[in-house]
Amino acid sequence: MTENGDKTIKLVIGLDGQSSGEKALEFAKSIAANSASCELIVVYVIEWSPFSFQTAEENAQRHKRREEEISIAMERVVDPAVASLKKAGLTARAIVRHGDVADTIDNIAHSEGASQIIVARSSAGGITSRLFGSSTANLVMNARVPVTVVA
Repeated sequence: MTENGDKTIKLVIGLDGQSSGEKALEFAKSIAANSASCELIVVYVIEWSPFSFQTAEENAQRHKRREEEISIAMERVVDPAVASLKKAGLTARAIVRHGDVADTIDNIAHSEGASQIIVARSSAGGITSRLFGSSTANLVMNARVPVTVVA
């Protein structure tokens, strides 16, 4: 709540590390600029399957690789996005996780009490996304909070 009793709205912005994420950020900025109190939560998910049978040594290497990937994602994608939001005078923070993109973004939005998820339509696709569905489509169909897809 703000000082005058307005509820702070939370927006989760899913980034994909590509220029399409900039569209989602700009849309979220416009909503936040018109809100009395808004927190922007920038989320980047590194696609990761937990279903892998490995030796103890491979698991140790996998853990190290996961930590390195999180560090790289923060440095290259998420930190610059949060910095640009803060520079615009907005409240923002970042979350980077491993997992299924749609499920992870939905879980974060739900646990954070977000009002909305904002993502950009990905131009990537091909036969795989037509057969199995894209992360964006899966998010739209299964999310527990409203999803806005920016074209």
